[in-house]
Amino acid sequence: MDMTMGWLPTSLLITLLLVRGAIAYAYRRGMLDQPGQRRSHHLPTPRGGGIGIVLALLICLPGALYSGPQAWPIRVIAGLWIALLLVAVAGWWDDHRSLPVLPRLATQWVAVGAFSASLLVNGLSWWWWPLLLLGGVWSINLHNFMDGIDGLLAQQAIFVGTGLALLAWAGGQSALALAAATLAAAALGFWYYNRPPASIFMGDVGSGSLGLLIFGLSAMLWRADHALLWPAMILSSAFAVDGSLTLLTRIWRGRRWYTAHREHLYQWLVRRGATHAQADAAYLGWNLLVAAPLAWLAWSHPRMALPITMIVYLAATAAWLALKRRCLRRHPSKVSHVPA
Repeated sequence: MDMTMGWLPTSLLITLLLVRGAIAYAYRRGMLDQPGQRRSHHLPTPRGGGIGIVLALLICLPGALYSGPQAWPIRVIAGLWIALLLVAVAGWWDDHRSLPVLPRLATQWVAVGAFSASLLVNGLSWWWWPLLLLGGVWSINLHNFMDGIDGLLAQQAIFVGTGLALLAWAGGQSALALAAATLAAAALGFWYYNRPPASIFMGDVGSGSLGLLIFGLSAMLWRADHALLWPAMILSSAFAVDGSLTLLTRIWRGRRWYTAHREHLYQWLVRRGATHAQADAAYLGWNLLVAAPLAWLAWSHPRMALPITMIVYLAATAAWLALKRRCLRRHPSKVSHVPA
């Protein structure tokens, strides 16, 4: 076996060991998420286990991205590494004691800005920089919003990381493929402890970092071949639609969109009576039955990639609206009691 493939089991093993240690650390420090009106769990559960993913990837990603003839420039690897470190530190701080919104957002903008600049140094117009900034900061917060039930975000990271790895491999980007697979391996190591019923939660240190890395690896895929952006976007369609439409709905209704709530579709499924495992299965079903085959179709028919992506997002929006309406009809008495 190629020695570079050793980054995959290394990432998995480091995550497994560190998350086990993070459980003991969280109990000692009293880092427990308590059940409440805005939460979907029923027992006090330690948080901050995403530190295992972060440390594994801080170690393994540089080696993976610098492997083989398709190695990435040092400046891009350093930009991604520094961005990951900044986002993780802000998340780790927030997991220990609440970090105000402004410094947290400022850290995210600096992190994404530095990484995006490293991608644009040679060849691409700097007009892309604002779009990359917006996309990166939104991805960080989107994945933080979507980390609300056992196993869901870890499952999504495994799926998207694997999909990005296949797209990168098909595009002749073996180092990027290895890096994305390393992300999937780390997410798998965390999922082992986070699958329902969860022994530990990811915390902001993990959810924000995964959001950054999914954005970062997708942006690198786009930098290598612009046509690969569309299938990469399809892979994230379930999370992108649920997170975006829920946020827009809360803003439209004048609610404090930045506070904790239980209005995402996956949360409504649980409130309707589904178990965490059943809600996870619903998102996995979309990923495997819709996102995966249509991402392949967009990759294999690049001229049709944009229309296919639009169809996927329209279908995801229709499914979101239909399921949300069904959930609300089943629990009309709870609608007026949803926290602002």
